[in-house]
Amino acid sequence: MTWFEALFVLVAGVGAGTINAVVGSGTLLTFPALLAVGIPPVLANVSNSVGLAPGTAAGAIGYRRELEGQRGRMIRLIPASLIGGVVGAVLLLTLPDSAFHAVVPVLILLGCLLVALQPWLKNWISVPSHTHRGAWWVIPAVFATGIYGGYFGAAQGVLLMAILGLGLDPDLQRMNGLKNVLATFVNTVAAVLFIIVADVDWLAAGLIAVGSTVGGFLGARYGRRLPPVALRALIVCIGVVAIVTMVF
Repeated sequence: MTWFEALFVLVAGVGAGTINAVVGSGTLLTFPALLAVGIPPVLANVSNSVGLAPGTAAGAIGYRRELEGQRGRMIRLIPASLIGGVVGAVLLLTLPDSAFHAVVPVLILLGCLLVALQPWLKNWISVPSHTHRGAWWVIPAVFATGIYGGYFGAAQGVLLMAILGLGLDPDLQRMNGLKNVLATFVNTVAAVLFIIVADVDWLAAGLIAVGSTVGGFLGARYGRRLPPVALRALIVCIGVVAIVTMVF
C-alpha cells in the first residue's frame, strides 16, 4: 500500500466512524476503499470489521449521556447482539457472498420505510409505555440484525434505529446511543472471531481503526445536535444510498 493509498483508507475510516456514530452504514465507505487499493473482497470485509470495531465503541462512549436510564435495556439486548454477531461472522466464513445479496437491499429498504413512517406506525403498534421492555419482537429483531451485522454490517445502524425507534422509544437520540452500544458488541465479537480464525490485513485494519475512532467521537459530538426530523431524514437518505450502492 502506497502512502497515498494509506491516506485514502485513513480518511475513509474517519468518514465511516462519523457516519456510524450518527446513523450507521460506514462500511459503505471503507469496504469500497479497501477494494480500491487492491485488497480481495473477503479479506477486505474481515479487515474492515476489525478496523471499525474501535470506532463504533468511540461512538458509544460519545453518546453515554443518552444512555442514562437505559441499563435494563442494554442488559436485555446485548446478549441478542452478541449471539447474532457470532452467527453472522461464522456465516461470512462459511457461505458464498451471493447468499445475502438478494436479501440485504430489501432489509435496508424496510428499515428506511420503518424509520420514515415511525411517527405514524407508533399509533398502530402496542408498545408498553410504562416499562423499558418495549414490544416482544425487539429482542429477536435485534438478534437478526446482529447476524446481518456480523456478516457484512452495511446499514446495520439503519435497521437497528428502525427496530429500536419503533419497538422501544420514539426518542431517536436515545435510541442512537443504544444502537451504538449494540453495534459495538456485534462488531467486537465478530472482530475477535475473525482475528482468531481468519486472515487480517493489519495495516488496513489499523488505518481504519485510527480513522474510525476519530470519526466516532466527531459523529457523537455533532450527531446529537440534529433534531429528530433531520436525523430521521439522514437515516433514510443514507439507507437509500446503501441500497443503490449495493444493487448497482
